[in-house]
Amino acid sequence: MHRVLILGAGKIGALISGLLASSGAYQVQLADVDGTVAEAVVKAHGLKGLTAHALDAQSREALDRHLASHPVDAVISSLPFYCNVTVAEAARQAGIHYFDLTEDVAVTRAVRAIASGSDKAFVPQCGLAPGFISIAAAELITHFEKLRAVKLRVGALPQHPNNVLKYSLTWSTEGLINEYGNPCQAIVDGRTVDVAPLEGLEEIEIDGTLYEAFNTSGGLGSLAETHGIHAESMNYKTIRYPGHCEQMRLLMNDLKLNQDRGTLKRILENAVPQTLQDVIIVYVAVTGLQDGQLREENYVNKIYPQLIAGRLWSAIQVTTAAGITAVVDLVLEHPQRHHGFVAQEQFRLTDILANRFGRYYAPGGTKDVSGEVVVAGKAGHQRSNKAA
Repeated sequence: MHRVLILGAGKIGALISGLLASSGAYQVQLADVDGTVAEAVVKAHGLKGLTAHALDAQSREALDRHLASHPVDAVISSLPFYCNVTVAEAARQAGIHYFDLTEDVAVTRAVRAIASGSDKAFVPQCGLAPGFISIAAAELITHFEKLRAVKLRVGALPQHPNNVLKYSLTWSTEGLINEYGNPCQAIVDGRTVDVAPLEGLEEIEIDGTLYEAFNTSGGLGSLAETHGIHAESMNYKTIRYPGHCEQMRLLMNDLKLNQDRGTLKRILENAVPQTLQDVIIVYVAVTGLQDGQLREENYVNKIYPQLIAGRLWSAIQVTTAAGITAVVDLVLEHPQRHHGFVAQEQFRLTDILANRFGRYYAPGGTKDVSGEVVVAGKAGHQRSNKAA
């Protein structure tokens, strides 16, 4: 029986706790600064082995006391990115595994430093992007003798947009602003460079629907460091409906709200509704040489809201929670395989999709371990021999 502490009982933490506890293989502590929120989630799940705790995870002293009195094998942070360095430090001190959902580049660098020399796994950037997108890209990369270009694209979108932004809030507003406002890492002409967010605008068509994609921060994760030296170009962009980028440029650049993110957060949360009727689009395109010929392979998938344990969960909740729980499960089932800083791309796509939690990425799909074809509805993992 694995023992884990989940920090944060919000949209993602609630599903993470339910997935792990319902498996029967985990004893789960769900902690939140507001203990009544954690208690409400635990009551709603009604699962054996799931307990609620009041805990201010921004307090190192409070974390240390809790970990000393409630021993666990791992801590999972579903907190805002700026809380994670403190959590990682506490995990190192307690000698336990660490997992988070951060998209923040600086936080990931700090976690890497904290993890140095540890015999426990420190796995930041779990979830969707960064996270699953890097795992899918790394799988395709292994099919090439020589890389040319790697494109990662992810969208968390409302199924029925009806406002000027053509968007609904599906996850952390602070995380969204962070991605839209911070410098973005990319490989250009074989060199690692910083590119501006909300730039690099392009069109992309998937299943007959036209989208736009543009630079956002953090989604590339550590993939550039792991495989970027072998590629001429590599970048991550967020998928949105056409026109969204122009509106966000107005808010963040023209109206200077990137320098006043508190005001921007209040504006977005007051004007843009939340929705459970979302869709996640995952798109990876890798171009390079196979058998001496220029070829391209793609991973394309759409994930919709799903009923889990009788409750409807949004697509962003499902993909984020499935991504981190699959990685947690793989590490805790084989702890001897992982220690120190662990990059997402160290996990195999086939292992993730075969996992009891990762399977939510391919509902009803079939898995071919050769990586040639994975089909899930209209979209899937499709091998293409067309030249770029």
